[in-house]
Amino acid sequence: MDAHLTVVDHPLIKHKLTLMRRKTASTQKFRSLLREVAHLLTYEITRDLELTTEEIETPLETMQAPVLAGKKLCFVSILRAGNGLLEGMVELMPSARVGHIGMYRDPDTLEAVEYYCKMPDDIGGRPVIVVDPMLATGNSAIASIEHLKKIGATNLRFLCLLASPEGVSAMKQAHPDVPVWTAALDERLDEHGYIRPGLGDAGDRMYGTK
Repeated sequence: MDAHLTVVDHPLIKHKLTLMRRKTASTQKFRSLLREVAHLLTYEITRDLELTTEEIETPLETMQAPVLAGKKLCFVSILRAGNGLLEGMVELMPSARVGHIGMYRDPDTLEAVEYYCKMPDDIGGRPVIVVDPMLATGNSAIASIEHLKKIGATNLRFLCLLASPEGVSAMKQAHPDVPVWTAALDERLDEHGYIRPGLGDAGDRMYGTK
């Protein structure tokens, strides 16, 4: 690990990820585990959020209590698979703003093609966490972050379930200012751009499609 990449090393995450990797895991089980892992990853990626204090009354007395400072976070889901992580993240931080960006990977070139984008108007003033379960070639993440920078986002992080060494390297080269958090760094990409050993196509497994 370096300043650009954080592999969240936690026994619960490792265990749940193993359950997700199993090809026998049902759609319902996969989706449920993804939400659970999203909770744990969100806990880690938000560890250094700034705090301030406000005066509150407990049942016993008045005190200065810690609360999050500044504007609320914005989670940006790369469609469609990003929504699986997003659901768990919003459960943990229900006041966060949410954006969506649609990307699909051209099967011949493996390049990312954008087809949809909807963001909060004031995204430039918010910390932004971009989410997609897989950082494979890195093309979708790179293109999404490039678009977000163009519309004013400056405080960006990327969160994924699995990453490949190739995807991490591509992200670091394209966006060295955007740190990456992941549950696991897998071995490699295959000739079709899939992470190995991986867990298959996250979107298909989440929604029961092929």
